[in-house]
Amino acid sequence: MSSTFYIPAVNIMGEGALNDAIKQIKNLGFKQALIVSDPGMTSLGMVAKVDSLLKEQGVNSLIYDGVQPNPTIDNVNAGLEVLHTHQCDCVISLGGGSVHDCAKGIALVATNGGHISDYEGVDVSNKPQRPLICINTTAGTASEMTRFCIITDQERHIKMAIVDQNVTPILSVNDPMLMTGMPASLTAATGMDALTHAIEAYVSIAADPITDACAIKAIELIRDNLREAVRDGANMEAREKMAYAQFLAGMAFNNASLGYVHAMAHQLGGFYDFPHGVCNAVLLPHVQRYNSQVAAPRLKDIGKALGADVTGLNDQAGANAAIVAIVQLSQDVNIPSGLSELGAKEDDFSTLASNAMKDACGFTNPIQPTHEDVMGIFKAAM
Repeated sequence: MSSTFYIPAVNIMGEGALNDAIKQIKNLGFKQALIVSDPGMTSLGMVAKVDSLLKEQGVNSLIYDGVQPNPTIDNVNAGLEVLHTHQCDCVISLGGGSVHDCAKGIALVATNGGHISDYEGVDVSNKPQRPLICINTTAGTASEMTRFCIITDQERHIKMAIVDQNVTPILSVNDPMLMTGMPASLTAATGMDALTHAIEAYVSIAADPITDACAIKAIELIRDNLREAVRDGANMEAREKMAYAQFLAGMAFNNASLGYVHAMAHQLGGFYDFPHGVCNAVLLPHVQRYNSQVAAPRLKDIGKALGADVTGLNDQAGANAAIVAIVQLSQDVNIPSGLSELGAKEDDFSTLASNAMKDACGFTNPIQPTHEDVMGIFKAAM
């Protein structure tokens, strides 16, 4: 059976990547860019810096910096209005996953028309999006290089999963110098998000040798560098290694897709507006414990990559060792211990479970749970 491997055409990594990317944008011939970002990036002066660098290369830019932590349909519509008003010929996202997802929504509707909710699901669009360049400032979501776009529908209280080859950026930029300002809590949450991507891709029913290699290497890099990146945000080696780790994890899940950690986390984010990476981190060991019914050999591999001694262990014992290692890493970087700490309520679990079972990310989970199973995982994660 054939498979297709998705990745942006150009990916610039390492210290100094931002300056190289600005020159690349000029060489692509763009004249009028829409910069999509958030208030935090504006207050840090990063939006103004990118705007200035673009102007030095003869590229004008307009700014939409109203993206929320869980980007909404309203955010997409507001950015789209700026793009159309000023006839922007490309979109540049500056920030983390929320900003990139919002920019993808803007760029997709700009060429395909309609409403962003029209594109919920897998490969619904007909046309390539407006050219998108993603400048990343966090090490976790990998949204800067994937075909995934997650937008909150506030009326339905859900996160829409848009999985579409036409939202793949044409250029991704990972400069660790832009990540040094991340607070420890965000470094931890995004790092655990990257770990979730790698693990879900490795146990996915759509995994292949390429995604396996990317996932395992990502897990090893996270094992060796996340704790240090959280402890000392100025450690450039740890920051750069985490940038590579999240990118490798992105390569893995961009092609093998994800599983029920994300399917469930999306509902927590859409319903309560909880932070995505934290939701993933809390749910990850509980979903993998459920998956170990059928994926124990793969989880044993993950345990080894996380540093557990699985020598001589049978598959189930190796899977248990992986879950212990996941929980330990989560504790070491100060992730909340359960959903109750975040404010989730058991009365909502039936609705959350129903919505999770419709999420496209769950289709490649190694085992398809029942509604009762999903509710049980939510309860276990309290």
